[in-house]
Amino acid sequence: MRTVFLFFLLSFLMVTAQAQVKGKTVDKETNTPLSNTNVYNVKTNEVVVTDALGQFTLPSEGEYRFQRVGYEEKVVTITSNQFLIVQLNIVSTELNEVVVHANQIPKKLKESIATIEILTKKEIERGNDINISEALNRVPGVFVQSGALNTNRFTIRGIGSRNLFGTSKIRAYFKDIPLTNGSGETTIEDFELTSISRIEILKGGTSSIYGAGLGGTIHLTPQNAYIDETSVNSQLTFGSYGLVKSTVNFNQGSAKNSFRGVYSDTHSDGYRDNNEYDRHTFTLSTNHFINDHNEISTLVSYVDLKAFIPSSLNENSFLNNPTSAAFTWGQAQGFEDSKRGIIGVTWNHQYSKGGKQVTSVFGSFRNGYEPRPFNILEENTLAFGLRSRFLGEIKLFQKSLTYTIGGEYFKDRYTSKTFQNLYRDFPVGTGSVEGDLLSNFKENRKYYNLFLEANYALSEQTKVVIGLNYNQTSYDLDDRFEVSVQNPDQSGSFKFDGIFSPKIGVSHSFSDNINIYSSISQGFSPISLANTLLPDGQINTELKPETGWNYEVGSRGTLVNKKLRYNLTVYRLAVRNLLVSRRVSQDQFIGVNAGKTQHDGLELGIDYQWVANDSFALNTFMNYTRNNFTFEEFVDEDDDFSGNKLTGVPSEILNAGIDINSAFGLYGNINYQYIGSQPITDSNSLFSDSYQLTNLKIGYKKELFKRFTIHTFFGINNIFNESYASQILINASSFGGNAPRYFYPGNPVNYFGGLNINYLF
Repeated sequence: MRTVFLFFLLSFLMVTAQAQVKGKTVDKETNTPLSNTNVYNVKTNEVVVTDALGQFTLPSEGEYRFQRVGYEEKVVTITSNQFLIVQLNIVSTELNEVVVHANQIPKKLKESIATIEILTKKEIERGNDINISEALNRVPGVFVQSGALNTNRFTIRGIGSRNLFGTSKIRAYFKDIPLTNGSGETTIEDFELTSISRIEILKGGTSSIYGAGLGGTIHLTPQNAYIDETSVNSQLTFGSYGLVKSTVNFNQGSAKNSFRGVYSDTHSDGYRDNNEYDRHTFTLSTNHFINDHNEISTLVSYVDLKAFIPSSLNENSFLNNPTSAAFTWGQAQGFEDSKRGIIGVTWNHQYSKGGKQVTSVFGSFRNGYEPRPFNILEENTLAFGLRSRFLGEIKLFQKSLTYTIGGEYFKDRYTSKTFQNLYRDFPVGTGSVEGDLLSNFKENRKYYNLFLEANYALSEQTKVVIGLNYNQTSYDLDDRFEVSVQNPDQSGSFKFDGIFSPKIGVSHSFSDNINIYSSISQGFSPISLANTLLPDGQINTELKPETGWNYEVGSRGTLVNKKLRYNLTVYRLAVRNLLVSRRVSQDQFIGVNAGKTQHDGLELGIDYQWVANDSFALNTFMNYTRNNFTFEEFVDEDDDFSGNKLTGVPSEILNAGIDINSAFGLYGNINYQYIGSQPITDSNSLFSDSYQLTNLKIGYKKELFKRFTIHTFFGINNIFNESYASQILINASSFGGNAPRYFYPGNPVNYFGGLNINYLF
């Protein structure tokens, strides 16, 4: 009897062990593990709660309901004891509960001690999917000036506004891959919007996390590959000025391996002369769940772009002939021709005794050819790097302390040549013709960051965050052009002193619905090698990087039975060693430390859900930014601009809109934007006019039959045909007696529409 009893007991234990199911819950778009997810047995209503790593162990197979605040409920029928991955969708009306990645330590948005904004897929799709600037311009504190699809300048809290061309002093990442080059310049506008599932913007000095980030960091999350799903999505978009765009989105996923590929082809004739635009992109993301301890993901992106450049106009042409190109740019038929690719592999390892290691290896390249009226630029960049961090948790005085420690190494090699542009020597209409070599440089640029961040729970309501980053940046320049009296050798090295960037902050929950936070952080911006070069061929080793302290107090939460979601921030960003690009010729600038700026501001975001039921939803949103940015101290040669307003930043920005959705499939939104006037010159002798834009989009999305969904949409931008400058070239100089060209004209009233078809296999 004892033998029989032991046999049946052993058999029971074996069956029980085999029936156990292990797995984890993750965010569907980002694969972030979701802790505190309730997993209910549908029959018995017994509950299991996922741990800090999103993992769970269920006693048996069966039907289970997964519930987590901020995410849609999901019911899963489990018929196998294999390791299970469950992906949950975000509820966009409860973003405060969503886990964000802009921090080193993933945490709920409402518990963050910094001002972070999240743009979900729904918010990205509020307008057209051609230009990222439309989505980012709805974020408080962010302002994007867009002279053309390939000509943009991003600013956060006024940082980057003095950069004449492109975006600088703001960092950007595509997943874990840096999009900011070794000189601190960032390009994100050429990425395909439909391949992006979420955008997170961390505002203020972010150097304690990402190194050289004076204004903030933009974190792009690629459209993730979905498990257990195979689908094909195809979209055709058309619009004004010859706009035609086609997109194919393919997903194939099994229980542990998934692949997503997105291809797009975009063409536009452009509103202005010499404004044609062609772009081809391909994005591939994969996820591979090796076992419950290891996961590998890959990301590949390729962009092939050719865009003609109409450039800026003087005031007379801007008012009377806005469709024209700048005369010399039109004659030279100036354009940008570039090819860019990035590849990254990320390994997530969960240690059996606790703790997690996340390591990414990445590489990128960019080849560019740009004929300008004053010369022709040929450039090539090749970069590689590594980013790794360990995340752990310990008990300190019976309280939880989570921490991360890690580092990032980045190196790129930049080669550039300039040639004479002989377009004047040929008949009109010939365009740019390459002549003799004018310069030939090779730059090696590298940096490394070492970082540490710790979150300590003083109580369930109060949490303290401390962070520290050490950055070391250096450049090497090899002047490979023939040395002469007219062309002195500019070879040399430039190395910054190591910079420590600290951060401290605290957040407190007054209730489940209201949180306040405050933080102090330091940021800095590296000096580009071009700014260190002097006309005599020497490198200016006296230049100092811009640094700034960011002080802010904010609150985020929900009111009125969670129908109203808000975030409010008041901040001061004090910048020292202000770097000024002083023009010494038509195409040459030198860098000068010229003083200090003070950025005081208020940012407010409100989203109110008026109606939300199974058949109809109506909500309104409003974002407001108030800026008081001034030159605290600014002396440039004989000019003293101290006390003047900071150039290139509007005094205030207001966005408001209405979203409507119905169960029938019909939806629509209307968006209103007001941009205040902004100083064009440091002397404040010239200001741009304020302007107002109103955009409308309506659509119909419906599952026509099982697995087949159709989506059609139509939109109008600038409904009231406002005349405005979509980008300002600050402190523009005049050459040859011509009037300075300050203005990039914005598009008048224009439309877009499209058809999207999705089939789920």
